[in-house]
Amino acid sequence: MEITFGLFVFIILAVSMVVFSVLAVTTRRILRAATYLLFVLIGTAGIYFQLNYSFLGTVQLLVYAGGITVLYVFSILLTSSREEKGEKNQKSKFVAGLVATLAGACICLFFILKNNFLPSQFTPGEHDMKEIGLALMGSGKYQYILPFEVMSLLLLACIIGGILIARKR
Repeated sequence: MEITFGLFVFIILAVSMVVFSVLAVTTRRILRAATYLLFVLIGTAGIYFQLNYSFLGTVQLLVYAGGITVLYVFSILLTSSREEKGEKNQKSKFVAGLVATLAGACICLFFILKNNFLPSQFTPGEHDMKEIGLALMGSGKYQYILPFEVMSLLLLACIIGGILIARKR
């Protein structure tokens, strides 16, 4: 197997995403967890760019790595106080998390090995903006208006919750 530059970049991105994902869920400082999450989202955008999905990579950087991470950091800084410390993980919580992780990995592996994945109808590369817009904002099969609206309601609830917590002080 020949290691090309593209494969090398993919390996670097994948390893860094795995490392920062583990760091994000194991750190006790919530601001560091948000920073590690930012690095994972930037790595995801890098993989999109490597697949020649420049529109999707740009959206990943602007919306997720930019906007949502800023919202997370804003809400963390707004709601946490200096006296709050991360609680120590109990052994039972660690065992439950390990069991849930192993169960999720087994389920994913089962479905990956069981299914015969057919080649995609779409070829990697650039698509027409009208086609992307219809896929994102359409209400038919394989279109994403409902998840888009659910995400906007979730973000609105986060903003309202942050405002209510700030008003209490």
